[in-house]
Amino acid sequence: MRLNIQQTAALLGEKDNILILTHERPDGDTLGSAFALCRALQLSGKKARVMCQDKIPPSYSFLYSEIEMQDFEPEYIVAVDVADLKLLGSEFKEKYEGKINLCIDHHASNTDYAENLMLEDAAAAAEVVLQLVIAMGITPDRVIAEGVYTGLSTDTGCFRYSNTTSRTLRMAADMIDVGISVNKINQRMFETKTKSYAALERMALKTIKLYCDDRCAVMEISRKMYAKSGADESECHTLSSIPRQIEGVLVGVTIKETKSGTYSISVRTHEPIDASAICMKMGGGGHKRAAGCSLQGSLLSVRNTILEHVKQALDEVVNTLVEEPDYLS
Repeated sequence: MRLNIQQTAALLGEKDNILILTHERPDGDTLGSAFALCRALQLSGKKARVMCQDKIPPSYSFLYSEIEMQDFEPEYIVAVDVADLKLLGSEFKEKYEGKINLCIDHHASNTDYAENLMLEDAAAAAEVVLQLVIAMGITPDRVIAEGVYTGLSTDTGCFRYSNTTSRTLRMAADMIDVGISVNKINQRMFETKTKSYAALERMALKTIKLYCDDRCAVMEISRKMYAKSGADESECHTLSSIPRQIEGVLVGVTIKETKSGTYSISVRTHEPIDASAICMKMGGGGHKRAAGCSLQGSLLSVRNTILEHVKQALDEVVNTLVEEPDYLS
């Protein structure tokens, strides 16, 4: 059942002992949204806490440093920024399947596994959460504002991606007015690399190859690269945007080998290629410009499967593309 903002606010007003779940390999939107909602619920006098199957990267510690880690037996379970149950991770999927009461999301590929507050036109789940918090009668404090801003900024590439709207920018400005330290958040999210990440990035860059008449770039990350660099999966979210940055590339693909031996695929596209449509053909989903899926098999078979679907997508639109004039020539 799809709910609107007011219905969801009223529903949460009736509940207590609320557990909030994020997706595996957590990013700034799922964590910022979850902790902002948790703070709002606690300010309204309810017990709430956030849980994630995977370790939360230290760079996000500021999101929960002032939130009470409350202990209780969950009576109501909310998933935030989780379009599909499998995105919780295998452990949490098994534990919470059939038990989640509410999903708060912004992905068009959402599978409606629970009552659903879903706004497809939102740039980030944080946009949905902020509207919900206000509808609950809570005035965002600095902790909520930091969570919302982190969600907004990370899911829009610091407001550079095509999903950024005037509403996104107005919401970010409102959070700044609350009194958050924007420069510190931006520095932490976009301008600081761990030494292990820097080592992983160097190795990943060497794997990039171009396909489909140089319209597709593929980057590969192996378990050996994680081990050699000392990095882990929680550090490599930003790597996925790199292949798309190459001039002339419309589809950037990052293939990451997981601990279980499967491959996690991140697809990033430029207009008019739909990343979600590509990934949905492989059992995944997401947004038009950013989506993902998981595949089993050898690296070669996985790469060939992805390239087959990318080629189909490119063939459908490439003849309609008009070259931009070179004003610098």
